[in-house]
Amino acid sequence: MKYGIWKTAAPGMDAVNALVGAGYAPLAAMVLSARGLQTPQAANGYLDCNATLLDPYLLTDMALAAGRVAVAMERNEKIAVFGDYDVDGITATCLLTDFLRKQGCDCVPYIPGRLEEGYGLNPIAIEYLHSLGVTLIITVDCGITAMEEAQMCKDLGIDLVITDHHECKDTLPDAVAVVDPHRPDGGYPHQTLCGVGVAFKLAAALCGSQEELLDQYGDMVCLGTVADVMTLHGENRTIVSRGLSILQKNPRPGVAALMKQCGCEPADLTASGIGYVLCPRINAAGRMGQIDLAVELFLTTDPVKANELANALCDLNKQRQAVESEIYAGAIEMLPSGQTPNAIVLADESWHQGVVGIVASRIAEEYCCPTFLICLDGEHGKASSRSFGGFNLFSALTQLSHLLESYGGHELAAGFTINRQQIGVFRQEVSRLAGEFYCGDAPQTVLEADCVIPPELLTLPNILSLDALEPCGNGCPKPVLVMENLLVDRLSQVGGGRHMRLRLQSRHHSFNGIFFSATPESASVAQGDRVDVAFVPQINEFRGEKTVQMNIQDIRPACQKEVCCDTIDYRRLVGDTLDPASAARLLPDRATLGTVWRYLSANSAHLQETPVCLCRKIIRWSDCDLTLSQLLTCLDIFADVGLLELDRHHKYLSIRLIPTDTKADLSASRTMQRLLAATESP
Repeated sequence: MKYGIWKTAAPGMDAVNALVGAGYAPLAAMVLSARGLQTPQAANGYLDCNATLLDPYLLTDMALAAGRVAVAMERNEKIAVFGDYDVDGITATCLLTDFLRKQGCDCVPYIPGRLEEGYGLNPIAIEYLHSLGVTLIITVDCGITAMEEAQMCKDLGIDLVITDHHECKDTLPDAVAVVDPHRPDGGYPHQTLCGVGVAFKLAAALCGSQEELLDQYGDMVCLGTVADVMTLHGENRTIVSRGLSILQKNPRPGVAALMKQCGCEPADLTASGIGYVLCPRINAAGRMGQIDLAVELFLTTDPVKANELANALCDLNKQRQAVESEIYAGAIEMLPSGQTPNAIVLADESWHQGVVGIVASRIAEEYCCPTFLICLDGEHGKASSRSFGGFNLFSALTQLSHLLESYGGHELAAGFTINRQQIGVFRQEVSRLAGEFYCGDAPQTVLEADCVIPPELLTLPNILSLDALEPCGNGCPKPVLVMENLLVDRLSQVGGGRHMRLRLQSRHHSFNGIFFSATPESASVAQGDRVDVAFVPQINEFRGEKTVQMNIQDIRPACQKEVCCDTIDYRRLVGDTLDPASAARLLPDRATLGTVWRYLSANSAHLQETPVCLCRKIIRWSDCDLTLSQLLTCLDIFADVGLLELDRHHKYLSIRLIPTDTKADLSASRTMQRLLAATESP
């Protein structure tokens, strides 16, 4: 199991019938009802792709920003658009640069070198732009924390207009205008605009027609919105829907060339395809220190040049993947064995600054805790961090700002610079903050599935009906369905052993499934097993024939009973905070101990399983009642008396039975004695 907990909802039959009566197909109706949309009106509102675009001047300081840019346009001043090196920042930079140039402005785009300058406004860039004669800098997707840099611009006589969408600090930079939907004194109703969305609003304020502008730049705003995982509600949904239409029907030369290089048919492009296919290749330019390739890709009108740039970006992405694999392997080797820490903080001199963010995201998800990876260079380090379980990175870094040289970002992803000597203290303090946030209730990976469906609903027409939910992304995810008690009829490894293909059966129905980045060992599944499968339904086309396919998100042992995965009682035992009620719930009787031991003895002398997976297998095998906390307690008791060796890895338990001819006295177990003492205490 990849996920410790599966959460599913039960569709309401009255709601499903009402939605079907309004024209929704049965499977789409079940998904919408499971998401809490119980009427056709609610469903139509949720899926509406024609929401009104809000007035740009609702953004605080927009009048000041547009006014200063308009003056620069009239005076023919030299303007610099200063952006970030991710997809959002690149598209924002290119959108505003192209728009201003078409208005006749002398405008230069500037995106800092990720490795040489780092994120955001910096003295090197400001001095360079000053030498070019720039009198107005407009930031896009950055600048909200540039306090010292704003003062430097002022000292040099450069006016600064900041447009950003990241979290604000208590004090804003001293600029002509600071446009950010997160401003505490702002009243913009839609705070989830991305950087290119805010840049679009500035251009719209200058030209006066959002609709006309969206026809020209909807593709760029769409790409940035999807890449930054913005919520697809309200005007974001309208923007992405319109942008997708442009990308499908009339993509600009650079994007068309990139789609061709990726083997992506424009007509079939979805928001998910943008996120998984196009964005990594665009991001590769910034990550690998060749940002100009991506900027030129969006600005070029020459198809030949576009093909060259697209090919170069695809090659860069392959290099990025190789570097990512090396960093990941090295980081995993640094992790201590045993319990997962509250936060992972690792540092190394050899890591590539442009790639560590991807690795941090992967480790945070895999080890269920916020992760900070620091690239060391002499006495200083630059870090990328990713959150897990709702831990607010920006808030944590603000609290620990006295340990940092600089920082920025938002709740889920952030970066900072730090002196090497402060890393140890930072590790202790951020782990303390994470521990306080989780309050002893360790976060678990949670799979949010829509609903359980019967096999007869998984048909080609029903899967096609789910297109009604597009565009899918944050706030309107692709449907994840669950089918229970399937027989694993066949399985094989594909993609050089990196992925797993399965044939699954349920009575008279058979389905093909693909489980990426999984093996039979990692998924703990074998031919003949009975399993539950969580999957995204797909249509696979091969040699003109279309068939149903499951894009599997997770597999777990089928189990006839509900499994309680709450481990708070067990954590109280481990943390020496045991109370009589918890001890009574944990204390296993002889039958429970016997059941667990017989399963372990019957299956293997050496097991490696996730705790939840093992618990479900024991319940299925024995038809007994067993909670996850009780299972972990039983294993500790057996380990105490030398019946087995128990190693706790970050997600797995490794259990090795110890052969013995003597009968073990379970009452001599330290764990058993603590439980008995706790139950007897007043």
